[in-house]
Amino acid sequence: MASLHLPCATTGTTNTSATSRPLFPKQSHFIASPKRTRRLQVSCTNNGHSKKHSSENTETSQGKVDRRNMLLGLSGLYGAANLASAPEAPANPIQAPVLDKCGAATNLNTGKQLDINCCPPVVQNVIDYKLPPVRRLKLRPSAHRVSAEYIFKYNLAIDRMKRLPKEDPRSFMQQANIHCAYCNGAYDQPGQGTLDLQVHNSWLFFPFHRWYLYFYERILGKLINDPTFALPFWNWDNPKGMTIPPMFNDPTAAIFDEKRNQANLPPAVVDLGMTGNKDPLQVVSNNLTIMYAEMIRGNSSVTDFMGKPYREGTPVNPGPGASERGSHTAVHVWVGDPRQPSGEDLGNFYSAGRDPLFYCHHGNCDRMWTLWQYHLPSAKVPDRTITDPDYLNTQFLFYDENAQLVRVTVKDCVSNRAMGYDYERIDLPWLDYRPPPQTATAKVTRAATEAAKAETVFPLNLDKIVRVLVPKTKKGKADEVLVIENITVDTSKFLKFDVFINDEDDNVLELDKAAYAGTYAQVPHRTTTQTATTSIQLKLTELYDDMDVTDDEDVLITLVPRHQGDGITIGGIKIIENPTPTPAPAPAAAPSS
Repeated sequence: MASLHLPCATTGTTNTSATSRPLFPKQSHFIASPKRTRRLQVSCTNNGHSKKHSSENTETSQGKVDRRNMLLGLSGLYGAANLASAPEAPANPIQAPVLDKCGAATNLNTGKQLDINCCPPVVQNVIDYKLPPVRRLKLRPSAHRVSAEYIFKYNLAIDRMKRLPKEDPRSFMQQANIHCAYCNGAYDQPGQGTLDLQVHNSWLFFPFHRWYLYFYERILGKLINDPTFALPFWNWDNPKGMTIPPMFNDPTAAIFDEKRNQANLPPAVVDLGMTGNKDPLQVVSNNLTIMYAEMIRGNSSVTDFMGKPYREGTPVNPGPGASERGSHTAVHVWVGDPRQPSGEDLGNFYSAGRDPLFYCHHGNCDRMWTLWQYHLPSAKVPDRTITDPDYLNTQFLFYDENAQLVRVTVKDCVSNRAMGYDYERIDLPWLDYRPPPQTATAKVTRAATEAAKAETVFPLNLDKIVRVLVPKTKKGKADEVLVIENITVDTSKFLKFDVFINDEDDNVLELDKAAYAGTYAQVPHRTTTQTATTSIQLKLTELYDDMDVTDDEDVLITLVPRHQGDGITIGGIKIIENPTPTPAPAPAAAPSS
């Protein structure tokens, strides 16, 4: 029978949003039965477990602290108490991290511990957050279209955030450290020993960052006494927004950050494909093709877009969705400063939040989620709803605009309008940016005669362009999915490869063609072993419609690495029938406020 160890001597109370509950200072992680069918016993001991790489004295954003004297947080305890009293259930969501077990984060590019600690201040009470009633929606504006008045207000808010005491959890560095702690290995999964907690590369990517921006926005509004203040979004999916927004380039502004790639300052066009193409018109065309592929063409299931399931006990890299591994990753790496040791600021998770542009970038990532949910043609995308309770009941901890520690769940953030905000309506030129049909087959035929069968090639280290023949499930324009499996990566590196089907030319700098199927990419991130294995799948139905494959038994797959050197091993490639071939229902209307 599993046991939960709590001290006998401590008593007291703390408030939650609903009722008063007994106060038990947070102790070490408890190990619940993997099958979740056993009851918990409580005994009065303290095993003193701590985060695997925490230290006695660590430099934090508040200065040097003795970890033995840190105040105890309650974030994990409530989960334990609820498990002890709640009826047995099969759900097993990720629980909120245990703040007093937060340890040293790791530089993902070097694998070494950071010389700063990204852990937040620890307090004795946490409340379950309830969304306030929405009386009027905030409208998040495009950063390229804001007024001078807005720019002044935004800079004022950031300036006041930077002037807050460093121990204030709402201060600029404390807010930046949220991303570091959740993304660079400072937290363990509660109840799972030393298994890291990571909010990237899974279905938690969108909901975590939505909550992150929600509280960041509310803090800024509080600091300027304007509850209507809304964060801007970097409209990098529209040609008019494909440069760093001008207001971020003023060296005298509070929202300026000097740690950016100097070669990619305006008028440089963001390269969402990381192809290195120097023709700005071609880059724009590539970008629109990428957006069409990751939002519409390449997804056969909701997790293809959102990311793979991430539950308690899951390794930290189950697999990113199309948007996360595509445009999101490219912008991080494209802006990050190569003059810095590890691509700081935006190019590394631990430092990304130090650039105000990060929140503007993720505003557009969040906007992609809202577009996916409510505004895309139903005939072109699958069902867009995740109803799994392990997803909906996942928890995070944030400090709100009043410096109150709050616990939130995914289920409360699935509607942006219920959270009180929406996005300025901007044209979506990628929505109909379907590549032109490919009719020439002679060159493909010649290339196919020189390519090896896939079963004779894999596994392989992807350090150069690879072409292989992969059998279809049947002749004709079948409803099929390409599966690239056992992708094992060095998680400390930026890695990326593109996928082409029956490509009729060798110009890998151009993506605006029917042969482009999609991509895999990652921002460096921490894992315990510095490796992770995942798979991706790319829907081929529309791609087949745009090329002559009716009589083909095999298709030619081309893998093009965009990174330098090794770092990716691919276990195999296959084509299967689309597991979700039925048309998706029309998306639900965006919930009203």
